[in-house]
Amino acid sequence: MSAAAAKIIELSMHKQNSRPANDASKPLVELKNVCKSYGEGKSLTSILKDINLDIKEGEFIAIVGFSGSGKTTLVSMIAGLIQADSGELLKNGQLIKEPGPDRGVVFQNYSLMPWLTVYENVVLAVDAIFKDWTPAQRRAHAEKYINMVNLGRAMDKMPAELSGGMRQRVNVARALAANPDILLLDEPLSALDALTRGNLQDEILQIWEQDKKTVILITNDVDEAIYMADRVIPLKPGPDATFGPDFVIDLDRPRDRTALNHDPEFKRLRAEITRYLMDIGMQKSQADTGDKVKLPSVRPNTSNDWKLDTSALKPEQRDLGRPRYLEFANISKSYPTPDGNSTVKVVDGFDLKMKKGEFISIIGHSGCGKSTVLSMTAGLNDISEGGIILDNREIDGAGPDRGVVFQSPSLFPWLSAFDNVMLGVDKVYPHAGKDERDDIVEYYLTRVGLADAMFKKAADMSNGMRQRVGIARAFALSPKLLLLDEPFGMLDSLTRWELQEVLMEVWERTHVTAIVVTHDVDEAILLADRVVMMTNGPHAKIGKIQDIHLPRPRSRKALLEHPDYYHYRESLLTFLTECDHTH
Repeated sequence: MSAAAAKIIELSMHKQNSRPANDASKPLVELKNVCKSYGEGKSLTSILKDINLDIKEGEFIAIVGFSGSGKTTLVSMIAGLIQADSGELLKNGQLIKEPGPDRGVVFQNYSLMPWLTVYENVVLAVDAIFKDWTPAQRRAHAEKYINMVNLGRAMDKMPAELSGGMRQRVNVARALAANPDILLLDEPLSALDALTRGNLQDEILQIWEQDKKTVILITNDVDEAIYMADRVIPLKPGPDATFGPDFVIDLDRPRDRTALNHDPEFKRLRAEITRYLMDIGMQKSQADTGDKVKLPSVRPNTSNDWKLDTSALKPEQRDLGRPRYLEFANISKSYPTPDGNSTVKVVDGFDLKMKKGEFISIIGHSGCGKSTVLSMTAGLNDISEGGIILDNREIDGAGPDRGVVFQSPSLFPWLSAFDNVMLGVDKVYPHAGKDERDDIVEYYLTRVGLADAMFKKAADMSNGMRQRVGIARAFALSPKLLLLDEPFGMLDSLTRWELQEVLMEVWERTHVTAIVVTHDVDEAILLADRVVMMTNGPHAKIGKIQDIHLPRPRSRKALLEHPDYYHYRESLLTFLTECDHTH
């Protein structure tokens, strides 16, 4: 259990105070010129500055915050876990000085006691707050909220036996069982897959409608904010983070995801909020400095003609569009069952042909075998049946002709970004001079916006910066095939949008054949020439292929304004919904 959650339960052991009736004309929660800093002296950093907000009783507010913007600090202050340096935080006109059971908090991580069952984790809070109740009343109350989040059948299970989504449901049930006036949700769904995330969004909305709680949701997902909230408020990136303008979400409830895709007001809000966030948050691109570093005329030793005095790194490739450059010939992957007596086919007959220079996205629900296909293509996982042919050669193991970018880049933390990339370049360009290899590394690190940080150690970098190094390293190998396995899945929306732009900018210069595995429908459309949709596993296969006829180069802003964009989006969402119903 986190220290924050422990403190809440500890202070909730006191008898619940009577709650004053709230004057309907006054806000339930008021934040007045709130400021918060960390550190001292020269290391003093202002996190939040002049935060002002009024929230009415029963209102659902979504605060769109990004990494380092101070969103968790904000939630912790409203919860009473930390105090502001200046300004006032009021509830019902009274200063918030400490935690209390009137504010239920659900953090991103699962603060559960691993030795207690689902029921015991929830009833722990109920027993502490409602001491005057009989045991039967407390049990009925705990079970009500466990059933409300659809965990009735898992009541006697331990946290270790639950999926990530189920553990987060326990967290929500425990917070609700305390019968708070306000529910504070600090990115509670960001670590979950798209399907589980959507289901939990609906459950939270049902609970909100049923119990009329006041909800403050911190999220980095614009679609989630619009789908759930009455108002969406951007929190500008720090230091000195402050609120941007309110976006009022005037959409009828209950809201239907499929119907919203056709709603002009939803499209307008989505485009407006996205443009605002990109304008305030995108760091100044350093791509224009990339031309100061020239790539040498040297081919990698993974090329068929690397000994020739010609450049494989120039933006144009001679035989772009060559058919069957990469061919998946009815590949399957089987794993033994836990008892070892039989096998189960995870992927069953994946069959696809790709042109040289084509960009493919693979989407599908968790467990459909997307990453399995990618790992077999990388040569990191044996193929059970069928074969994969790349540039007329069958893949039979890993090799530097395939650049791989994983969700979490495997960097040596004690080496600089430059040295991490150079490790691969040294292997692929042993015939090049040192200056030429230096130029290759510098060129790609500059292209991904790390010109000023290329000699910074990986351990001192943010997740977004480390992912930039991973992308630079993959491109620097000048691979025949670029493989991206949910490369931006661990990043907040703003960083993800920025790195998608970086990836597309570098890809436009190389036109390397590429495959990205993603659960993000918008990312799949933005990057790809074709989107390959996989059916649910086991026995997953290609269910549908959607051609994406959108002009290149692409940008997210331009995409939102293109008349065909929502048609493609609906095609993908409909397929995923149908797969969900057959699950």
